[in-house]
Amino acid sequence: MSFKRQIAAGLILFPALCGAISSARAEPFKIVGFGDSLMAGYALGPGEGFTDKLQAALRAKGRDVAVGNAGVSGDTTSGGLARLDWSVPDGTRLVILELGANDMLRGVSPDIPRNNLDEMLARLKQRKIAVLLAGMRAAPNLGADYQTAFDAIFPELAKKYDVPLYPFFLDGVAGQPGMQLEDGLHPSAKGVDLMVERILPTVEKAIAAVPGGA
Repeated sequence: MSFKRQIAAGLILFPALCGAISSARAEPFKIVGFGDSLMAGYALGPGEGFTDKLQAALRAKGRDVAVGNAGVSGDTTSGGLARLDWSVPDGTRLVILELGANDMLRGVSPDIPRNNLDEMLARLKQRKIAVLLAGMRAAPNLGADYQTAFDAIFPELAKKYDVPLYPFFLDGVAGQPGMQLEDGLHPSAKGVDLMVERILPTVEKAIAAVPGGA
């Protein structure tokens, strides 16, 4: 091929290459909220759940994101581990991992959620997907020993895998009648608003830590 033809071919390919790069950059930053009914939006209306409101809050701040809802009501860490690989699609950049409440409510040995969450974090790390670990706290009626063992799961795993930790997913909502549904377990729409407001700075930091974050 002559020099002139090489230049011509390059001029043809350059816009196409730029277009491909531009298209890749146009893809929203994909986040998956992976958890139980607290993530799924139990008993809430359309657009009232955590993932919808988090997406709206991030977009309002100019971040090009898409937040998927992979919450399943009643899910335990064992159930989450079983469905992790297919519930978190390829292309996901960040997972907000929120599981353990149902293990705790059933009085499951803390070793079980610890091991399951450990395996989930290992798998996501292997897939090079960033994680924000959302912590849970044990109910006091389960006893001091259980509470100590369960509550320690989240900070210890966050340190082991060097991932950001939001210490308590229901911060400001748990035990607050105006922020919870009548069952005393799940957040109301107003409660979700507060959850999103409080976790938003941590989510933004987690996004910023991902190369090419939104």
